[in-house]
Amino acid sequence: MMKANITVTLKQGVLDTQGQAVKNALDSLEGSGVVSNVRIGKFIELDMNESDKKKAQVILERMCKKLLANPVIEDYHIEIDKIE
Repeated sequence: MMKANITVTLKQGVLDTQGQAVKNALDSLEGSGVVSNVRIGKFIELDMNESDKKKAQVILERMCKKLLANPVIEDYHIEIDKIE
């Protein structure tokens, strides 16, 4: 069994309006200039019934490209850990 952690973020250069809104709110709370940039993404944690790490990687890549991320505007990073 495997546990996968997937982090999806907007690609550099893609306007992150949600991140900008959070930055503006933080500026009003803490004072302008404390935070220079905010990027918002999503974190997905999956438990997989797969024992082969290479197979799990292939499956996860397919999941990310087809559903979990929009490869046109988002990057994703996959981490896989084996559960004992």
